[in-house]
This record gives sequence, C-alpha cells and structure tokens, in this order.
Amino acid sequence: MGTRIVDLSVALETGIMSDPPRNLPEIEYHDHHSTVDVFTSIFPGLTVGDLPGGEAWAVETLKVSTHNGTHLDAPWHFHSTMDNGERAITIDEVPLEWCFNPGVKLDFRHFPDGYVATAGDVEAELARIGHELSPFEIVVVNTAAGARYGHDDYVSSGCGMGREATLYLLERGVRVTGTDAWSWDAPFIHTARRYAETGDAGLIWEGHRAGMDIGYCHIEKLANLDQLPPTGYTIACFPWKIRAASAGFTRAVAIFTSG
Repeated sequence: MGTRIVDLSVALETGIMSDPPRNLPEIEYHDHHSTVDVFTSIFPGLTVGDLPGGEAWAVETLKVSTHNGTHLDAPWHFHSTMDNGERAITIDEVPLEWCFNPGVKLDFRHFPDGYVATAGDVEAELARIGHELSPFEIVVVNTAAGARYGHDDYVSSGCGMGREATLYLLERGVRVTGTDAWSWDAPFIHTARRYAETGDAGLIWEGHRAGMDIGYCHIEKLANLDQLPPTGYTIACFPWKIRAASAGFTRAVAIFTSG
C-alpha cells in the first residue's frame, strides 16, 4: 500500500501578513554561535574551542498566540457554552477521534471576498461533487484567500461560512471543519460594513457562534487546499495539548493511500 501526504499547514513565520498587525507572531532566532556562553556555562571548564566548529545549539524564542499559524479552534474560543448551555470544551478536551477522519473539500474560490456562504451553497457544492456527508467527516473550504496568504490583503480575502451553512454541516454530524482563510467567518472588514448598515449584531461571528448550538472545532489558515480533490483522503489535525486553551497549533495533513 502506498501513501502520499499533502501538507495543509502554513509555516509560522515573521515578515509576512498572516494576521492583523496587532496579532502577528514574533520569532527570535538564536544561532549556534550566539548560544555558546549559555552552553559552556552548563559545563564548568568547557571552552568554545572544545565545541565542534565552535558551535553550540540553535534555538528559537516565540511570542505567539494560539491562533497564529495553522491551528484548531476549540468550542471554548467561540463562547463559554456549547450544545445549548453545556460548558464549552477547551483544546485539551477535544476528542482526538474528531481529528482523524475522511476529508471533504468544498470549492468556494469563485465566491467574492466577504461573501457569506449559505446552507444552499453547501448543498449545491455537495451535489456538484456527488457526495453525501457522513458523521465526523472533516469538511474544509477552499476560498480565494488561500492564494493570498502572506500578501497584504490576506486577512480581508475569501468568503466566510455563515450560521446556517455551519449548522448544515453540524446537523449532519460534522465536528471538524476548516478554511484556508484567516477566519471561518467572513473577513471582519466586510462584516463591519454590513453591521454598520443594518445594526444587526447577529451578523458578527455568526459561523463561530453556531458552536453555541452544536459544539464543533474548525481549522484556520490551512494551505494547499487547491491540491485536494473533493474526497478520497484522510485529514489529520491533532492539536497541541495546551491546558484550558481556546486553540492549539496543528500540522494538518491530507493522507492519500493506494493499493
């Protein structure tokens, strides 16, 4: 049996537009020479001349949010409750069984930036690809944002998933979804405009807030969704086990097997 793996994760890096400016990650790199003093202090009498090439170790210091990079959001991120009043689970409580399941890709790249996808859009795409959802399948949404990652307009790019579209998936047993956009919902800049026009606060974070009715997780800032067919692979997206956290980094991948 052959196995092919497609990396669905972005690299955590600085110097690109991966998040709003106030949320960008910071990485401090310490190379093999800058750490010599620390290294030799552990072993009294050791000198730089004793080290191969005069080198110690390389290490990095990170200043990040759990929502930087490709990450899995827990229901706790969306609200303090889920399943109509139960305490929302945190990332260390997410069932691992949710995070390793057959994948389904919805191709919504044709929708304009800021568009809010509906249940009808999901139903139509499932009909187009000839797929009927099964419980616990991981549904990922390929938006126009995937091609803009790292560009100045990334955070404002792509469509979002509305409340009814999200509930359409959750009511059919889906518990993990994903997007290559910055957010599962439509970019805030577009939602802010609609809110200013209507005064309807229910438009804000409506896809996320669907988790108050049915608890679920979603992956944000996925990559390479354009390389996936609609079905025929397994997605793995196990999160970092961070105590009581709202999200955890994940090296999400799609696994294809043959033979």
